Amino acid sequence: MRTFRLIASDYRKYKRYGGRGFVIVFFTQSFWAIFQYRIAHAVYTKITWQPFRAFFLLWMFCWQKTIEMTTGISIPAAVNIGHSFYIAHFGGVIFNSNTVIGDDCNFSQGVTIGVSGTDQRRGVPIVGDRVYVGANAVLAGKITIGSDVLVGACSLVNTDVKDNCTVVGVPAVVVSEFGSKGYI
Repeated sequence: MRTFRLIASDYRKYKRYGGRGFVIVFFTQSFWAIFQYRIAHAVYTKITWQPFRAFFLLWMFCWQKTIEMTTGISIPAAVNIGHSFYIAHFGGVIFNSNTVIGDDCNFSQGVTIGVSGTDQRRGVPIVGDRVYVGANAVLAGKITIGSDVLVGACSLVNTDVKDNCTVVGVPAVVVSEFGSKGYI
């Protein structure tokens, strides 16, 4: 039942941003990708009996690849995303399978969350709650993005970001402590 509540919270967020029911479900590619992810993640985490798990995971993988080719959004089933997730536009959104994203986050098109770094710094970012990530931003490495953070468009974030900050640039630097208030 938790999966359907998560899908409903995503749907409500799309409606809050001006979407209409029919349009969200049938014409919003980013919602398709999130919907597919929610179902695949439920299969990935809840089905443990091996013959069924292998069959359903294969089916989910094929569905995910179809969505990825159709929308340009790749969200593997192993990713952990909180409630009320929103991708503003379709295209070029890529998440590493170890990605962790908090509640009530907004991502724009072209966002990449990937593995980077060496030795103890090698890993994938952990993204807090109410984070807004602008178009074509890259979050890479074993870093923590705090809650209420705004990541500007075309930024490369490869160091930790504390709560309530706005970061921009390559590499990203803190430019204000206003954060994502008003963006989410």
